[in-house]
Amino acid sequence: MSNTVKQLEKPPYLMLGLLFFATFVAFLNNSLLNVALPTIMNDFKIDYSAVQWLSTGYMLVSGILIPVSAFLLTRFTNRSLFITALSIFTLGTVIAAYSPNFGWLIAGRMIQAAGSSVMSPLLMNIMLISFPREKRGAAMGIFGLVMIVAPAIGPTLSGYIVQYYDWRILFEMILPFAVVALLLAVWKFRSVMPTKPTQLDYLSVVLSTIGFGGLLYGFSDASSAGWDDPVVITCLVAGAIALALFIIRQLRLDIPLLNLDIYKYPMYSMASIISAVNAAALFSGMILTPAYVQNVRGITPLESGLMMLPGAIVMGIMSPITGKLFDKFGPRILGFIGLSITVVTTFLMSKFDLETTYSYIITLYSVRMFGISMVMMPIMTNGLNQLPTRLNPHGTAANNTIQQVAGAIGTAIFVSIMNSKTKASAASQLAAIDPTTITDQVKAQIGQTALLEGIQYSFVIAAATTLVALILTLFLKRVDVSKEALAKIEAEPVPGVK
Repeated sequence: MSNTVKQLEKPPYLMLGLLFFATFVAFLNNSLLNVALPTIMNDFKIDYSAVQWLSTGYMLVSGILIPVSAFLLTRFTNRSLFITALSIFTLGTVIAAYSPNFGWLIAGRMIQAAGSSVMSPLLMNIMLISFPREKRGAAMGIFGLVMIVAPAIGPTLSGYIVQYYDWRILFEMILPFAVVALLLAVWKFRSVMPTKPTQLDYLSVVLSTIGFGGLLYGFSDASSAGWDDPVVITCLVAGAIALALFIIRQLRLDIPLLNLDIYKYPMYSMASIISAVNAAALFSGMILTPAYVQNVRGITPLESGLMMLPGAIVMGIMSPITGKLFDKFGPRILGFIGLSITVVTTFLMSKFDLETTYSYIITLYSVRMFGISMVMMPIMTNGLNQLPTRLNPHGTAANNTIQQVAGAIGTAIFVSIMNSKTKASAASQLAAIDPTTITDQVKAQIGQTALLEGIQYSFVIAAATTLVALILTLFLKRVDVSKEALAKIEAEPVPGVK
């Protein structure tokens, strides 16, 4: 095939629909299992440190493989890559659904992750060449719907299935969709992006694996094991050193695994920073809100999921609308309004107490999701618009990797803040009362109050963090997508991309 990347004259809607469907299934599958972990733990008679590998392992494999996606997208045809990824994902789903023991279940999840990690970068890259830059916002808004809604509805659906049926159904219900997608891919999928011979730098792969894998595992485990845990410290230090060496190596290679020249484009760099902060804030809400609803207020996981469902619906409705608004108004006004809403609602969530009504919780959470929906895809689309077409695989790979790492970091930091404040509050309350009056009921009340204070404090920090992203939106500029500007961008020589 020719190695010249060109804008398609007509978007391949059937292929895009198939990619959206497969990516939605993969994203939904990833979010289904979290609610089922306690049930799986009981079925296999294992502890939490073991069962959490079903989520941590999936995230690690994805985080390791996503940086390699730029090489895969350049070297292999869309058709072969998509069919291979779907086949691997389907195989993993079969193994997980009918696993005789926990080891097989872990293996199935890892294989699923290996397949699904390629789907999102592949979809984004085909979308970027399918739609002209001035119309990308609407298209990326649809992608945002997939990226946001699937993880949001997953816990609600999973809570219902786990409460009334067997956890294996979580995989069995995914299986027919994966098989149908695979058959359609074999029948209808074609290649629309050029390939070219390229080299895979194996040392970069090793450094990427240790760097991103170490950071993801270290931050993920820190939320439960603590920051002083030897394994956490080792993973974070090794990950940081390997990542630094990875960056140095990419800057020196003629054909890097991940071309870091993407960060020479200011709007892409700004988009990456804002997206990272926003991802951390998004995950903070997804972690802290269920903790408040279930552990402080005593609401069941299923009811908790149903309470968060309206927010998911709001994001689903708004994502395509926001994309069209981006095409018309650009990223700055949308980002400023969206992050202003997010900052205010996050701060108001820090005022949740033992008497807050359910309707107020649902409303505030939904409005917060509305604000976040105005930020994520518009700002990232604006950043990608500044990249030459030949750098799209590297831009999407870096973007997806940043989202993974920022989510893990955000979760770890906010959970650690919550735990630290909870312990300090509990100790303070216990020290203020007569030891002889402490009963199990008093301990339970103190624990509930302390946890509430921890969650409230974490929401304040989350609001302050989001405020940083809000300030950064003031420096956003809409990328010029006129024919003259695009011709200049495409004509620029990019080191490492030949």
